[in-house]
Amino acid sequence: MDKKQKKRLEVINKKLQTMRPRLAGAREQADDLDEIKQLEDEIGKLEAEAKEIKASK
Repeated sequence: MDKKQKKRLEVINKKLQTMRPRLAGAREQADDLDEIKQLEDEIGKLEAEAKEIKASK
C-alpha cells in the first residue's frame, strides 16, 4: 500500500466515523427517507472502496 492509498483510507475512515452517527440519527427521526437512503448508499460506497484498498496491499 503506497502513501496515496493510505491517505485515502484515512479519509474514508474519517468520513465513515461522522456518517454512521448521522445515519443513526436520521433513522431515529425518519423525517426524510431520501436522506437515509443517500447516507446508506454513500456509506456502502465508502466501505466498498476501503475494502478494495485493503485487498490491494
